[in-house]
Amino acid sequence: MSNVTLTIGGRPYTVSAADGEEAHIEMLGRMVAERAARGGGGPGQSEPRMLLFAALMLADELHELHRQMPPPQDTAEQPAAPEPTAEVIARIETLAARVEALAAHLSEA
Repeated sequence: MSNVTLTIGGRPYTVSAADGEEAHIEMLGRMVAERAARGGGGPGQSEPRMLLFAALMLADELHELHRQMPPPQDTAEQPAAPEPTAEVIARIETLAARVEALAAHLSEA
């Protein structure tokens, strides 16, 4: 694991990244920073509100992409999705813990 520092709304945030994932995390951080700059509120906007607006903008974009996707084909023709590995489950649990910690930090602000 290594640390990556992301700058969002003019503030640095240091997050952990799995080895080899640093560039991907930096790219995601730039996406959030771009949304925060575009619509995160005006000057003097609180940090939680800025991050909330950035998250809502990203969620809206994701929702629109899902809406534009063609409907799924008959599931009988598609192979079953593989069961998640222990590594995937561990990464999801780590991400969930990080989101919970960020939420707790934001609620304290």
